Amino acid sequence: MDATKDSAQKSITGRGTEITAEERYYMASQSQLMWRKFRKHRLALISTVFLIAIYFLAFTYEFWAPYEMQTQHEDYLTAPPMVIRFVDSEGNLRAPFVYGTSNELNMDTFTREYVEDTSQIYPIQFFVRGQEYSFWGLFKSDLHFFGVENSKIFLLGTDGLGRDLLSRVLAGSRISLTIGLVGVFLAFTLGCVLGGISGYFGGATDTVIQRVVEFLISLPTTPLWLALSAAVPPRWSPIQVYFAISIILSIFGWAGLARVVRGKLLELREYDYVISARLAGGTDGYIIFSHLLPGFMSYLIVHLTMAIPGMILAETALSFLGLGIRAPAVSWGTLMQDAQNVRSIAIHPWLLAPGIIVIFVVLFFNFIGDGLRDAADPYKL
Repeated sequence: MDATKDSAQKSITGRGTEITAEERYYMASQSQLMWRKFRKHRLALISTVFLIAIYFLAFTYEFWAPYEMQTQHEDYLTAPPMVIRFVDSEGNLRAPFVYGTSNELNMDTFTREYVEDTSQIYPIQFFVRGQEYSFWGLFKSDLHFFGVENSKIFLLGTDGLGRDLLSRVLAGSRISLTIGLVGVFLAFTLGCVLGGISGYFGGATDTVIQRVVEFLISLPTTPLWLALSAAVPPRWSPIQVYFAISIILSIFGWAGLARVVRGKLLELREYDYVISARLAGGTDGYIIFSHLLPGFMSYLIVHLTMAIPGMILAETALSFLGLGIRAPAVSWGTLMQDAQNVRSIAIHPWLLAPGIIVIFVVLFFNFIGDGLRDAADPYKL
């Protein structure tokens, strides 16, 4: 038996030595080839690492946030971001710390002006006990990643009600990032199923589905999003609004994908391996989802990475206009409502922090999409 295995291995490699790198390249699967090309796209690889870290922070934000997102600090209304320092005013090297702050009301501009008090030094401590929170509603804890004793720390400043902006950005990331995943999942499922049925069966089924697709594509998306979002009952809970917005965003997202899937299946359904699967007794559903859709899975993956940021931007826009996620729930769009006028931005520029984070997240997704598109291109070496 061992001799048979050795002879088989020699027949595969052509010799008794290990398979060379060139031979492994030609024997690699499609996913392995895509991964090798994707690793060469440095920008996409770095973006992937950052997105994984951002999603990890979003799913575990309670631990990383120094305060509960609704906690109001009445003595720190619209306080600017505190600077983490390592050298004090006398030039001494210290562990990370922040200075204390004092504020007074400017009677000319009627705004609070904050000044650092270099005589008050508060070292930043890690894994500290603070406000109690319920982690995903499963268990309670009061352990936070960082904090200071006998004072406050606001790395991104506070809003008009004295709420820590960093804690609210982290809390809003869970809704803004996951609503993109949920919306894209619904649109992706509808697009693949209806597009696959349309392209595989053809006939009257194809005609009906394509007329629906053409009708949805011809509709102005943004006004309908606004109208449907405004129709969500105000008495609904945040969870109900969350899923309602996800469904609204996915209603029109599947039509374009369904048309592409239909076109590919019209081509692939006549291939020999599909005919062989029919003769072997494979059901229509099995052939569509096990043979046809995997045939252009690379395109579907790229479509997913490009559709998620579109969903995030749509939710942000709706919440920014007051038609999406509602209080007490928090998303990046609701946080940007505080920066709706030029005066707020000019006086309190840190209120734009959620918008800057949205820009970076969308750029990361686009870079990953570019990397996957290049990796899935069979003619690109």
